Amino acid sequence: MGFFSFFSKEKKETLDKGLSKTKESVFSKIARAVAGKSKVDDEVLDNLEEVLITSDVGVETTLNIIKRIEERVAKDKYVNTQELNNILREEIAALLTENNTMDSEEFAIPEGKKPYVIMVVGVNGVGKTTTIGKLAHQFKKNGLNVYLGAADTFRAAAVEQLDIWGERVGIPVIKQKMGSDPASVAYDTLSSAVANNADVVIIDTAGRLHNKIGLMNELTKIKNVMQKVIPDAPHEVLLVLDGSTGQNAFEQAKQFTKATEVTAMAITKLDGTAKGGVVIGISDQFKIPVKYIGLGEGIDDLQVFRRKEFVDSLFGENK
Repeated sequence: MGFFSFFSKEKKETLDKGLSKTKESVFSKIARAVAGKSKVDDEVLDNLEEVLITSDVGVETTLNIIKRIEERVAKDKYVNTQELNNILREEIAALLTENNTMDSEEFAIPEGKKPYVIMVVGVNGVGKTTTIGKLAHQFKKNGLNVYLGAADTFRAAAVEQLDIWGERVGIPVIKQKMGSDPASVAYDTLSSAVANNADVVIIDTAGRLHNKIGLMNELTKIKNVMQKVIPDAPHEVLLVLDGSTGQNAFEQAKQFTKATEVTAMAITKLDGTAKGGVVIGISDQFKIPVKYIGLGEGIDDLQVFRRKEFVDSLFGENK
């Protein structure tokens, strides 16, 4: 079910606009890195390494990219600094493609998995509820019956925000009073979804990282209780990360992937930051697909992460 699949001109414009701050930052840093140089030498590579690290690509991924460019320079003997953007684009795209054999696709609802259950995790403030609302909108727009579960019962604002999205999109939100057992909310949501022949259920969860053991136990309990209604639920565990936090997003990814079985990631708030390079590092370092990127406040500003289009938008298409 490919409701995100077609990469239209409008989506490209949204992607270009969303990555514009990162692109401007990276290009200005590269310009300084090659200033006064006509060819890519050791000094340029050292400067480029600093550019990538300070652009939140991450140390390990940066070293991988630099190694690839070094091999390219050694093979081609003389590489003009004017070619650097194209080389960067090609090597980063190749690195990401090798680590992920196929391009990301949106959540597809398989035959016989009804309702399809997506549990969403992530710390408070990363755009978790907004991502849920945008996903729900896309599902409903394609004729699917969607239910939302407000299992973040520790913050009134979380339930209220999910309620607002439910009203905006026209989707029922199952909730209980503040402080209720999150697993109980998940159980009620799945029970209602089954009774009403829902196609998709999206469960919001509390975003607390101060106690990793507590988080692990809580998420495990929610999953165990859901399985009393739907034995193989959840079918997906989506981790939402705030791209504007840069390296902090890496740390959150590490913590949550240790706490629960994350199957997919969404990286939000890329439109307001110069730290978009974090998408490259997270996509490279974690063997979990980055499925979605958030590029604005609009209800349709959630896109499937397509590596080639992302890298082309960031470094320019091959000339």
